[in-house]
Amino acid sequence: MALFNFRRKDDAPATGQPLEGFLKGYSIEVMPRTAEKVESFRDILPLGTRVYIAHIDGTPVEEMIATAKRIGAEGFDVMPHFPARIIKDKATLLDWVARYRDVGVEQALLLAGGVTTPAGEFSTSMQLLDSGAFTGFKRLHVAGHPEGNKDIDPDGSDKMVMEAARWKSAFSERTDAQMAMATQFCFEAQPVIDWVNRLQAEGIKLPVHIGIAGPAKLQTLIKFAIACGVGPSLRVLQKRAMDVTKLLLPYEPTEVLEGLAAHKAANPSFGIEQVHFFPLGGIKTNAQWVTENGGASGVPASATA
Repeated sequence: MALFNFRRKDDAPATGQPLEGFLKGYSIEVMPRTAEKVESFRDILPLGTRVYIAHIDGTPVEEMIATAKRIGAEGFDVMPHFPARIIKDKATLLDWVARYRDVGVEQALLLAGGVTTPAGEFSTSMQLLDSGAFTGFKRLHVAGHPEGNKDIDPDGSDKMVMEAARWKSAFSERTDAQMAMATQFCFEAQPVIDWVNRLQAEGIKLPVHIGIAGPAKLQTLIKFAIACGVGPSLRVLQKRAMDVTKLLLPYEPTEVLEGLAAHKAANPSFGIEQVHFFPLGGIKTNAQWVTENGGASGVPASATA
């Protein structure tokens, strides 16, 4: 039995066609400890959804592998994180890759990771790509930063971020793997539109999987946004926090998604390929929101069986 009382498409709340189409093929992120709380992913996600598994420093790799095996067995595409700065050496990297392969994983998100001091020889996703460890993987994603990244560019520019994006785009033309750029979450459409257009203008060919924070309490979102280094779009939350009538209401990503969806509908070649959700208010809450706002794109497998 499904965890939610999902509406049929005909009974779903009215939603703009661009938004419904924009949400098709969305991906979502979990951690091993949050995955443990989900009785069945088939009850809340469309079959075949890409599920990223975040690898936070200190999480035993055995927990990561077990989570990947379980979610993959339920019928989902699993994409574990490989944070360069927590991998101590190439032998460790090769061991992790081999263990993931053993449970059917063929996709990976490569990123530097939020650790300040590298544990060993790796400090960037580019080093991971260059290692050769992921030869044969069907899909490789890398990180993107629509509002820059002060860890990479302390001067507030995006010079190094853009240089890295150009390198990754060039690498994508040398590999048989499908590649894309999965981004940090943002809260405003226009800065994202400007950034994606700039990527295209500079010849960076990686399709963008735009990061979106799922429904959550405002205080929770502000905490995560500050910790993750979200840039100027944080003002959307700060402005909302000053409105007493909205302070206690949960944030929903409707406005930013509708803005991006409308732009994509009007400009089909626009570089955003998919939406990637960070379920900061809980994966079940996030999945239900997508179902209610995306119609058929969010109907779980158990609801159509």
